[in-house]
Amino acid sequence: MTLLVLTFSLAAAQMLLGLAMGCAAFRLLRGPRAQDRILGFDTLYVNAMLLLLTYGIRSGNTHYFEAALAMALLAFVGTVALAKFLLRGEVIE
Repeated sequence: MTLLVLTFSLAAAQMLLGLAMGCAAFRLLRGPRAQDRILGFDTLYVNAMLLLLTYGIRSGNTHYFEAALAMALLAFVGTVALAKFLLRGEVIE
């Protein structure tokens, strides 16, 4: 019973995360302003990271957790750089 509930929960989470990634991609492509596009990018990478984590839980492989950590670090730096560029017009002072 417990394994069945876990399998169903992970499958439902992956489907909903895929739907959330679709919504974030729509905001990234159709955002009226640059701030909306950065928010879409931020949401997209968080959802992709969570999808990677759920796949790692489902498969039992620890390499997915390390990949999700690297993805989170790189995407956070990218979001900060884009926000700084919109705020000041340059990334490196």
